[in-house]
Amino acid sequence: MARILICDDARLMRMMLERIIKKMGHEVVGEAIDGEEAVKKYFELKPDIITLDVVMPKKDGFSALKEILQKDPDAKVIMVTAIGNQAMVLNAMKIGAQEYVVKPFRIGEVVSAIEKVLNR
Repeated sequence: MARILICDDARLMRMMLERIIKKMGHEVVGEAIDGEEAVKKYFELKPDIITLDVVMPKKDGFSALKEILQKDPDAKVIMVTAIGNQAMVLNAMKIGAQEYVVKPFRIGEVVSAIEKVLNR
């Protein structure tokens, strides 16, 4: 069972991700609604995986991703965002995200991303 932190400014997205994660048998250890809170909670809660939205208030997901990986290069990060153009995906992977899920997503896409990250 993995411990997962969900970071998204949209309550509905956090609820949807939580439902999928719990159905997979994993634990949601916390939620964040902006990039600053995501970084803070990541280091407080030490989750196995963090999901990060790209467009969030205070600090975007790319900035949060960089900050997390700077302090913890082994962090397992899945970007979950409505921005699905190839340049954004490549940028996220170049920075160090392991997976990238585009909204609106299918349940299987989230399940697959989590399983891939856990099996690395």
